[in-house]
Amino acid sequence: MSKTVKSMIMRDYKSRIAQGTEEWPDAMVLSIRGVKAVDTTKLRHGLAKKNIRITVVQNALAKKMFKGTNLAPLDEFLTGASALAYGGSSVVEVAREVVALIEKMPQVELKGAILDGTVFKGKKGIEELSKFPTKDEAIANVVTLVVSPAKKLLGQIKGPGGTIAGIIKAIESKLESGEAIAKVA
Repeated sequence: MSKTVKSMIMRDYKSRIAQGTEEWPDAMVLSIRGVKAVDTTKLRHGLAKKNIRITVVQNALAKKMFKGTNLAPLDEFLTGASALAYGGSSVVEVAREVVALIEKMPQVELKGAILDGTVFKGKKGIEELSKFPTKDEAIANVVTLVVSPAKKLLGQIKGPGGTIAGIIKAIESKLESGEAIAKVA
């Protein structure tokens, strides 16, 4: 293959994966070797609904492209037939969707993934990654942790205040109806 063709393929990888920016998204490597065309299409369409893409890559060219990027640690997984899964809101969402979809396609091999510099190896690692919270879920958890003590404090303040307000209301209604209020000794 000529250098011109190789550079065109590498440009295509960059335009697909990094979408023309200098920033590469976190991704996972899998092998779809041995998967029938119908199943591959189902896998791709199932993932496309979640804005997740799969690109089959040539290992040597992908390794060259990943040099100096956050995807460089994925080099060790680029052996044999390789495809890169990326997109969605994060690689955690990609891992969740791929793990769910491959239950029906056991011939898909999960090779590895990377999330913020942490490498997850093999099926076990990717299943572990799929259990992580996504960025939005993590933010929601933090907000809940921040708001929870304030909510409890408001409940503690409101409880006795509500009791006092109830007593004052009872006294007010007795006075309006002309009833006597018991004397305090």
